[in-house]
Amino acid sequence: MTGGGPGWTGDTASAAAERVIAAVLADLRAPSARGVVVDSPPGAGKSTLVVRAARELAAGGAQVMIVAQTNEQVDDLVHRLADADPSLPIGRLSAADYQPTPRVAQHANVTVDTAVSHLRGSAIIVGTAAKWTHVADGVWPWAIVDEAYQMRSDLLLRIANRFERALFVGDPGQLDPFSTVETTRWLGLTWDPMQSAVAVLLRHNPDIPVHRLPVSWRLPASAAEPVSKAFYPFAPFVSGTAEGERRLTFQTAAIGGSAVDRVIETAAETGWALYELPSRHTLRTDAEAVQACAALAERLLQRGPLAFSPDRPPSGEPVTPDRIAIGTAHRDQAAAIRQALGDLAQQVTVDTANRLQGREYDVTIVLHPLSGRRDATAFHLESGRLCVLTSRHRHACLVVARAGIQEILDAHPSTEPVHLNVPVKFPDGWEANQSILTHLSQQKVWAS
Repeated sequence: MTGGGPGWTGDTASAAAERVIAAVLADLRAPSARGVVVDSPPGAGKSTLVVRAARELAAGGAQVMIVAQTNEQVDDLVHRLADADPSLPIGRLSAADYQPTPRVAQHANVTVDTAVSHLRGSAIIVGTAAKWTHVADGVWPWAIVDEAYQMRSDLLLRIANRFERALFVGDPGQLDPFSTVETTRWLGLTWDPMQSAVAVLLRHNPDIPVHRLPVSWRLPASAAEPVSKAFYPFAPFVSGTAEGERRLTFQTAAIGGSAVDRVIETAAETGWALYELPSRHTLRTDAEAVQACAALAERLLQRGPLAFSPDRPPSGEPVTPDRIAIGTAHRDQAAAIRQALGDLAQQVTVDTANRLQGREYDVTIVLHPLSGRRDATAFHLESGRLCVLTSRHRHACLVVARAGIQEILDAHPSTEPVHLNVPVKFPDGWEANQSILTHLSQQKVWAS
């Protein structure tokens, strides 16, 4: 197992990341490796690794199949691959009703088709896991599974006979595979279809090499430590930028010192802020919390934010509405916030954690999953949900929540029902929430 620990900065972090990538590519070239797993923290360059590995394998003469989990992920990979090498023939395996997005359509070296037989001339074929399950013929020497921890194990089982060797890349700290059905009937089974593909793979093949990318290039130094501590205690990582290399400033000064302005300035100064509303049990679509999220986004843009980082102009780069996201636990909460934003909803991204996974923004505003609740359910305590919501940002994360979350956590049962042969979920959602809440308590601003 390769990886690293905290303490790297600048070129040293780059060197550490490159050593892990080199070890991954070496395992891919080793004839004995039937599979390779790469664990990645948020923003560590999963897609970059997938593109690099696919190109190297294709350069060796092997046709490569890439399995992603959503059409958005497929289109992103197709665009990255085609952009990296315009001469490389790329196949986009699609459903019958798929319409190529501008990112895909702009590339002359990309062929879109519903049948894999029509893509045999492609060096790399990219499709969703659901689409690959309908491919009945052909065996590929290599498969690359992107966002492998989002993939259900039953989908892996259905496509496993389509490839000889595989590279699995994903984030173990984020959301588990999603299901709309009751899943308790499979608890304890080694082939539980609701476990991630990687979890089941490693349970049955413990000798498969596992590598860990040690650097997040997305998260600033202010976020890497608390996110790593809360969600990746087994695989710590560091930020690719040092303290102070990323800054957020405003072109317009605050007038009057409102609570909203104080929250925004706290986030710009420290990278985090907690906007705490009065304690109250509310409906899931808490009107006051919804308005608070919208007000923060609106005021942030009114202040003319400028983002500074080593990869941007020395004069800074304006934070435009498309570089701001508001994250929620539920779709009805997201819909209510869009309505509160009015015309701004066409530019600011507002979505659930499930749909924000894999994306990045300069600033994120998060409606805490436990805000206003009477209790902490397994859904709202899930560590992966909070991990996604608090790890999308490059500069600052603002959390909106009602007071009383600490009391909800304290009242939660200390023991969960025990199921035989079920691996312990780690990190524990209760502990992860406590860790993030403790960190946020240092940047708390009371709503006035």
